[in-house]
Amino acid sequence: MGKTITFGVPCYNSAEYMDHCISSIVEGSNEASDVEVIIVDDGSTKDNTLEKANEWRERYPNIVKVIHQENGGHGRAVMTAIQNAEGAYFKVVDSDDWLDKDALLALLEQLRAFVAYQMFVDLVVTNYVYEHAEDGKQRTVEYGFALPKRKVCDWNQVGHFNMTQYILMHALCYRTTVLHECGLDLPAHTFYVDNIYAYVPLPYCKTLYYLDVDLYRYFIGREDQSVNVDMQIARIDQQLTVTRIMMRAYHLYDDIPQKRLRSYMIGHLTLMMSVCSIISKMSTAPDARKNLDDFWHELMHYDIRMYNRARHGIVGTFTNFRGPVGERVTIAIYHGAQKLMKFG
Repeated sequence: MGKTITFGVPCYNSAEYMDHCISSIVEGSNEASDVEVIIVDDGSTKDNTLEKANEWRERYPNIVKVIHQENGGHGRAVMTAIQNAEGAYFKVVDSDDWLDKDALLALLEQLRAFVAYQMFVDLVVTNYVYEHAEDGKQRTVEYGFALPKRKVCDWNQVGHFNMTQYILMHALCYRTTVLHECGLDLPAHTFYVDNIYAYVPLPYCKTLYYLDVDLYRYFIGREDQSVNVDMQIARIDQQLTVTRIMMRAYHLYDDIPQKRLRSYMIGHLTLMMSVCSIISKMSTAPDARKNLDDFWHELMHYDIRMYNRARHGIVGTFTNFRGPVGERVTIAIYHGAQKLMKFG
């Protein structure tokens, strides 16, 4: 029997927590033979990540595949998993996160039905849950009202996505051939590439299905996580790199005919541009402001309509106040939103 789904698990010095992640997939699926788990050891050096990965392969040789590669960063590890995937569907699970068993079984049941009836839906969306280490609290991101529940649809049938409903990597289960066809290429040694993964393939997804289950558990709380504000400030150049790739992937008004998909993608890119603005203003690097101004000018020259929408809309206005006082207001708004939404 072929594989229904491949789970790609990028690992880098992950020995401390990767067992929980892999167990949630392998044992959470009741050791299903149509599940494939590809553990990509991305050149770990500080612990026994590769040894642990091989132990999982030895225990479940028909389920677990292990690939060791030189360190290339999260994006290259994801690309390696995609290139070696045998499943009809593909999902990334980071090694410090995990999946809920009941939700996983519900996903497998639905995907098996798609495969059995040769109705290959391009994108299946599920909910994800922020698991906050500092206080043990949770916040669920779901897509009610934005997506019809348990119904195959296209982009013309989706609703409005609010600011808390952007479809991040944790919510995505792509048909594997979509990832091959869309030309996805995640850069090496770069954080925040999950935004590219959640953006570039979307126009290639002609059909969607929203399974309203809380599948992905997204752990928040490690000091070295990329979403940590200090890490974002230190890596503002990588944030700009990722946003530039998204910006140049499409001329949205010309390339995306579906109005609701275009609206969603404009919103996502606007949010990324705004994050770049905020983090640049929080940076003490001497060239941070100039790089930000140059970046906005690059968008203006690349796509003037997209620039006007991103820079002069509500979000762009509130995240680009000028002058020292304006910058303090912008940063205060960001911290307020961060505290309210608990996204980092």
